[in-house]
Amino acid sequence: MIDLFNCKPNILVVGDLMLDNYIYGECSRISPEAPVPVFKIKNEDNRLGGACNVANNLSVLGASVALCGFIGDDYDGKILLSMLDELSIDTELIITMSNYHTIKKTRLLAQNQQMMRVDKECDEVYFDFSKLLNTIESRINNFDSIIISDYAKGVLSFDFTQGLISLANKHNISILCDPKGVDYSKYANSTIITPNKKEAQSATNIKINSKDSLLQAGFKLKNDLNLKYSIITLSEDGMAIFGDEMVEIPTLAQEVFDVTGAGDSVIAALAFGLSCGLDIYKSASFANAAAAVVVGKVGSATAKLSEIMNYNPDLSYIDDFSLIENLKKDGKKIVFTNGCFDILHRGHIAYLKQAKSFGDILVIGLNSDLSIKRLKGNDRPINNQDDRLFLLQNLSCVDFVIIFNEDTPYELISKIKPDILVKGGDYRDKEVVGSDIVAELKIVDFVENKSTTNIINKIRGE
Repeated sequence: MIDLFNCKPNILVVGDLMLDNYIYGECSRISPEAPVPVFKIKNEDNRLGGACNVANNLSVLGASVALCGFIGDDYDGKILLSMLDELSIDTELIITMSNYHTIKKTRLLAQNQQMMRVDKECDEVYFDFSKLLNTIESRINNFDSIIISDYAKGVLSFDFTQGLISLANKHNISILCDPKGVDYSKYANSTIITPNKKEAQSATNIKINSKDSLLQAGFKLKNDLNLKYSIITLSEDGMAIFGDEMVEIPTLAQEVFDVTGAGDSVIAALAFGLSCGLDIYKSASFANAAAAVVVGKVGSATAKLSEIMNYNPDLSYIDDFSLIENLKKDGKKIVFTNGCFDILHRGHIAYLKQAKSFGDILVIGLNSDLSIKRLKGNDRPINNQDDRLFLLQNLSCVDFVIIFNEDTPYELISKIKPDILVKGGDYRDKEVVGSDIVAELKIVDFVENKSTTNIINKIRGE
């Protein structure tokens, strides 16, 4: 297993640096001066936008991040640098220019609804791209991957983007592009590009309205641009990956409040996963879960590893023990129980739902096939451990299932150190293995006449 919690890749983000300004207020009347609503300000805050938000997402995931781009020698630029410094993001590759305004997007929100966006930016500014490319080259071997975050504000010209891609390929470093515009030729020979459906349609002149048209558009991007992979994000339909074949990943989002910055979260999580050694498909699943977390928040948001895993605990390539430990650090109360769960029945479900009610995260220690044979004889289990694992993982009240081979779960409990240990009513007034480790022991009565043994006896006609 790959432990993402202890993985700290070095990732360079290059692109348009922006300050996102959110002004919150209320609108309750129309102006007497003109037929427009009066916006009364309550409060405001600044957030990192554009390529800065990509860097922010990476920092929250645990990466070491360097950011490259341009800001103005102005108040907004100073705010941006201060916010980046607070996150320990490397700003040495950021160039401050006196003839440039720091890009700022101001959003007015009333009752969590965006009413207007006001943009402040510069047109036709000369950037010294050759100097910047030479500076990046002097540090290129420090990076595990590079992200190009293009918001079409002039930083990522054709020559500069192609020079950066050539530099990455020369040093065998993955380079991922979040594209903008219609002409995608400047992203040619990169590792991955991640347009959304609308962007992919514009770039390929293919209307995506079926699986066949999606397949055609995805492979046109991949083949025309000589990419290793192309990925098209599909909003409520998830995403599609184009490598040797098309692989579709369904969305995980249950409730969407704001899609602002979702693309930033996807490209950041993809780069993080790949840099930590996950393959493209596991990295994409990880990125898909990150996007689901972010769209459930208002404004340009980020997703912590613990939030991503809690949202989709089925990301089984992550080390469960590290994840549980980080959930504990986030203040989650961990509940543990164990058993064979051979033929899943009503009594099991009632027991597990009550166990989950005692805390935030329910962890099940599942007896392996070998341990069940030692405990119950060679004719058990009825269902093998893979089937039992699958059923338990798909119960909404269960967060983690960990198989153990020992006769008792003591070693497993010692490693997890849960807050609460739950056992069935047959353990009342008995010594419970692991009770010396936990803060609290809970005994839950079984549902009468509901047991695996009763089911087996009924089948046998006994």
